Amino acid sequence: MSAFTAVSLDPPLAQVTLMRGSKLADYAGGRPFAINILSHAQQDTCLHFAGHPMKGGPAWGSSTTGVPVLAGNAATLECRPWNVYDGGDHLIVVGEVAALEIAPVPPLLFFGGKFHHLGGLVGGAPWDYCGDGHGAQFTPLREFASV
Repeated sequence: MSAFTAVSLDPPLAQVTLMRGSKLADYAGGRPFAINILSHAQQDTCLHFAGHPMKGGPAWGSSTTGVPVLAGNAATLECRPWNVYDGGDHLIVVGEVAALEIAPVPPLLFFGGKFHHLGGLVGGAPWDYCGDGHGAQFTPLREFASV
Protein backbone atom coordinates (compact mmCIF):
# COMPACT_ATOMS: atom_id res chain seq x y z
CA MET A 1 0.00 0.00 0.00
CA SER A 2 1.37 3.39 -0.89
CA ALA A 3 -1.51 5.63 0.15
CA PHE A 4 -4.52 5.84 2.41
CA THR A 5 -7.46 8.19 2.80
CA ALA A 6 -9.43 9.48 5.76
CA VAL A 7 -13.09 8.62 5.24
CA SER A 8 -14.99 9.81 8.32
CA LEU A 9 -14.43 11.46 11.69
CA ASP A 10 -17.55 10.01 13.33
CA PRO A 11 -16.99 7.12 13.38
CA PRO A 12 -13.27 7.47 12.65
CA LEU A 13 -12.73 5.56 9.39
CA ALA A 14 -9.68 5.20 7.15
CA GLN A 15 -9.42 3.58 3.71
CA VAL A 16 -6.61 1.72 1.99
CA THR A 17 -6.76 0.54 -1.62
CA LEU A 18 -4.96 -2.70 -2.46
CA MET A 19 -4.19 -4.40 -5.76
CA ARG A 20 -6.22 -7.61 -5.93
CA GLY A 21 -3.12 -9.67 -6.79
CA SER A 22 -1.08 -8.48 -3.80
CA LYS A 23 -0.30 -10.65 -0.77
CA LEU A 24 -1.86 -8.02 1.47
CA ALA A 25 -5.16 -8.10 -0.44
CA ASP A 26 -5.40 -11.83 0.26
CA TYR A 27 -4.95 -11.12 3.98
CA ALA A 28 -6.79 -7.83 4.52
CA GLY A 29 -10.43 -8.69 3.87
CA GLY A 30 -12.32 -8.58 7.16
CA ARG A 31 -9.26 -8.52 9.43
CA PRO A 32 -7.77 -5.81 11.66
CA PHE A 33 -4.88 -3.88 10.12
CA ALA A 34 -2.49 -1.02 10.82
CA ILE A 35 -1.54 1.96 8.70
CA ASN A 36 2.12 2.78 9.36
CA ILE A 37 3.05 6.32 8.32
CA LEU A 38 6.81 6.06 8.11
CA SER A 39 9.11 8.68 9.54
CA HIS A 40 11.86 10.35 7.54
CA ALA A 41 14.36 8.13 9.41
CA GLN A 42 12.70 4.96 8.03
CA GLN A 43 13.80 5.13 4.40
CA ASP A 44 15.51 1.73 4.75
CA THR A 45 12.26 0.25 6.11
CA CYS A 46 10.36 1.65 3.13
CA LEU A 47 12.87 0.13 0.72
CA HIS A 48 12.66 -3.19 2.60
CA PHE A 49 8.95 -3.46 1.81
CA ALA A 50 9.62 -2.31 -1.77
CA GLY A 51 11.76 -5.41 -2.37
CA HIS A 52 15.22 -4.34 -1.14
CA PRO A 53 15.61 -6.32 2.12
CA MET A 54 17.39 -4.57 4.94
CA LYS A 55 19.87 -6.42 7.14
CA GLY A 56 18.04 -7.75 10.18
CA GLY A 57 14.63 -6.68 8.89
CA PRO A 58 12.50 -3.80 10.14
CA ALA A 59 11.98 -3.01 13.82
CA TRP A 60 8.54 -3.94 15.13
CA GLY A 61 6.72 -1.94 17.78
CA SER A 62 4.02 -2.61 20.32
CA SER A 63 0.37 -2.53 19.36
CA THR A 64 -2.71 -1.53 21.32
CA THR A 65 -4.97 -3.86 19.31
CA GLY A 66 -2.61 -6.76 18.58
CA VAL A 67 -1.97 -6.01 14.88
CA PRO A 68 1.64 -5.81 13.66
CA VAL A 69 2.99 -2.25 13.72
CA LEU A 70 6.40 -0.87 12.83
CA ALA A 71 8.59 0.91 15.40
CA GLY A 72 9.68 4.51 14.76
CA ASN A 73 6.67 5.64 12.71
CA ALA A 74 5.63 9.26 12.33
CA ALA A 75 2.07 7.98 12.97
CA THR A 76 0.28 4.67 13.36
CA LEU A 77 -3.42 4.01 12.88
CA GLU A 78 -4.69 0.65 14.15
CA CYS A 79 -7.98 -0.30 12.49
CA ARG A 80 -10.79 -2.77 13.05
CA PRO A 81 -12.46 -4.13 9.90
CA TRP A 82 -15.40 -2.00 8.71
CA ASN A 83 -16.08 -3.04 5.10
CA VAL A 84 -14.42 -4.15 1.87
CA TYR A 85 -15.64 -2.81 -1.48
CA ASP A 86 -15.03 -3.88 -5.07
CA GLY A 87 -12.71 -1.44 -6.80
CA GLY A 88 -12.17 -3.23 -10.11
CA ASP A 89 -8.61 -4.55 -10.06
CA HIS A 90 -8.29 -3.19 -6.50
CA LEU A 91 -9.98 -3.79 -3.16
CA ILE A 92 -11.13 -0.77 -1.18
CA VAL A 93 -10.65 -1.68 2.47
CA VAL A 94 -12.20 0.57 5.11
CA GLY A 95 -11.28 0.23 8.76
CA GLU A 96 -12.51 1.90 11.94
CA VAL A 97 -9.57 3.56 13.71
CA ALA A 98 -9.31 1.92 17.14
CA ALA A 99 -5.96 3.45 18.17
CA LEU A 100 -3.86 6.35 16.91
CA GLU A 101 -0.31 7.27 17.81
CA ILE A 102 1.44 10.35 16.45
CA ALA A 103 5.15 11.05 17.02
CA PRO A 104 6.76 14.50 16.76
CA VAL A 105 9.00 13.46 13.84
CA PRO A 106 8.87 14.37 10.14
CA PRO A 107 7.13 11.87 7.84
CA LEU A 108 8.81 10.07 4.96
CA LEU A 109 7.46 11.50 1.71
CA PHE A 110 7.70 9.85 -1.70
CA PHE A 111 6.76 11.79 -4.81
CA GLY A 112 7.84 11.56 -8.43
CA GLY A 113 9.99 8.49 -7.79
CA LYS A 114 12.08 10.18 -5.09
CA PHE A 115 12.06 10.72 -1.33
CA HIS A 116 11.42 14.27 -0.13
CA HIS A 117 11.53 16.40 3.02
CA LEU A 118 8.39 18.12 4.26
CA GLY A 119 8.72 21.76 3.25
CA GLY A 120 7.65 24.93 4.96
CA LEU A 121 4.10 26.19 5.18
CA VAL A 122 2.62 28.07 2.26
CA GLY A 123 0.71 31.07 3.58
CA GLY A 124 -2.31 32.82 2.25
CA ALA A 125 -5.29 30.68 3.26
CA PRO A 126 -8.38 32.94 3.45
CA TRP A 127 -9.76 31.13 6.53
CA ASP A 128 -8.66 30.14 10.02
CA TYR A 129 -10.09 26.60 10.10
CA CYS A 130 -10.31 23.49 7.97
CA GLY A 131 -13.27 23.97 5.64
CA ASP A 132 -14.17 20.28 5.56
CA GLY A 133 -13.93 19.63 9.32
CA HIS A 134 -16.74 19.17 11.79
CA GLY A 135 -16.31 22.75 12.99
CA ALA A 136 -16.86 24.18 9.53
CA GLN A 137 -19.95 26.30 8.99
CA PHE A 138 -21.49 27.23 5.66
CA THR A 139 -21.71 30.93 6.56
CA PRO A 140 -18.25 31.80 5.17
CA LEU A 141 -19.14 30.02 1.93
CA ARG A 142 -22.25 32.21 1.59
CA GLU A 143 -20.06 35.28 2.09
CA PHE A 144 -17.79 34.22 -0.82
CA ALA A 145 -20.82 33.41 -2.99
CA SER A 146 -22.33 36.89 -2.53
CA VAL A 147 -19.16 38.67 -3.67
